[in-house]
Amino acid sequence: MALLSGRFRDQRSTEYDFIGSIMVRCPGCAKAALVVEAPEDCDPAGRVLFRPRRLVCRGCGLSRVWSGRRVTLSGGTAQPATDPYFGLPLWLQAETRHGWLWAYDLEHLDLIRRFVQASLRERAPWHDTGRKMALVARLPAWIKRARNRDEVLRAVSRIHASLAAA
Repeated sequence: MALLSGRFRDQRSTEYDFIGSIMVRCPGCAKAALVVEAPEDCDPAGRVLFRPRRLVCRGCGLSRVWSGRRVTLSGGTAQPATDPYFGLPLWLQAETRHGWLWAYDLEHLDLIRRFVQASLRERAPWHDTGRKMALVARLPAWIKRARNRDEVLRAVSRIHASLAAA
């Protein structure tokens, strides 16, 4: 059985909190690349989701700019996840018998790990912010189930191992 770490308190994180830097598979060399906000076009008053992005790969030097209007967020775990801007496969994902476990960046993966590992999971009160559905509330039921805890934590470990290999 997994080592349980007490308590998890929901900080009301959403999917938008983790799209600042997204780890993807480079289409040129199949190594880890990053999708980040384009610094020269950064408008702090603009919406976070639609700010211009840049794909940067340190492995092969590939660089692309996205300044489109269409964003496609991953909707489920039945198939491998892609980044919302370029449609490239996410680097931080692993398949389980229930579906795909994926994360945009290491902070997102750590949030999932802490949530799954906790024996006591506390929801944030929704009445003080008006935001009812935070990221952990939107996780698929198979990730939240205690009987799948070990399998999900093994998948998180496999994802971390893929980083070491990269």
